[in-house]
Amino acid sequence: MVVTRDAFRQAMGLFATGVTVVTSHIEGQLFAMTANAITSVSLDPVLVLVCVDKTAFTHEAIEKTGVFAVSILDQSQEHLSRRFATKPQPGENILEGVDYHLSTLGCPLIDGSLAYLDCRVYAAYPGGDHTIFLGEVQEASVATEGPPLIFYRSRYAALDVLI
Repeated sequence: MVVTRDAFRQAMGLFATGVTVVTSHIEGQLFAMTANAITSVSLDPVLVLVCVDKTAFTHEAIEKTGVFAVSILDQSQEHLSRRFATKPQPGENILEGVDYHLSTLGCPLIDGSLAYLDCRVYAAYPGGDHTIFLGEVQEASVATEGPPLIFYRSRYAALDVLI
């Protein structure tokens, strides 16, 4: 049986995910993209997994520099998720007007996010039209408390209650 893209998307849309912005840099240029294909992998060593579309500009930056950062978005940052979900024009400063600071590894961290992870690529694996990057977390910090930005059934959602 062949699974269609639509059937796969519909099924996976029922898996609620948090929303992040994955960033990197190369030769002074900063890159950012929205990602929800991210998960913790290991505590020893501390690893996180992120899947990045091979056509994303951020992919090339991660591949060349071997570093990336993850900002876990707060519910109030939906506008940033939408902004970074579209591919920028070549040469466009994708972070113009966005409050951020640089991580120890030089990657942008989105101010106001719930938490940050600063990572070095530990391994990379082919994953169809994506690359699966395992990042060894060099720094992790909780920046603020609040409700996370959630993506469910192809739209943004809110948690009704935090347990």
